Amino acid sequence: DLEEKSLAALDAVPVTASALDAVAAVLDAVAEMVGGSRELARKRQTVIMANADLRERELIKLATLSAALADRLRQRGTGDVEAGLAAETSIAVFRVAFSRWVTATDDHDLRDVVRDTLTRLRTLTDAG
Repeated sequence: DLEEKSLAALDAVPVTASALDAVAAVLDAVAEMVGGSRELARKRQTVIMANADLRERELIKLATLSAALADRLRQRGTGDVEAGLAAETSIAVFRVAFSRWVTATDDHDLRDVVRDTLTRLRTLTDAG
């Protein structure tokens, strides 16, 4: 379901958008899907972090999603390296944002935290 909705969000982005802007739309869709209940997400994350098999499964799920996003970006005309970087970047941004969100005490929703994390990444790349 996550991969299907992520690819649908990517397909909805104009092909003229940059790869990073395209995966930003995917990140919004993912945040909407998994950001409904922070308390449930915290409990789920605690269980996953306490179990090596579940951590491995989570990493496999994210790697599979990254590969699917990269493939779809390539189909849209994005270069091979750029597609891989954009897809992997989206996973890294999501992981950092999700971790920030589940441990936060403020009332920001996951989408806001994802967008802020992506903005911080863009600032890093502009500084380099």
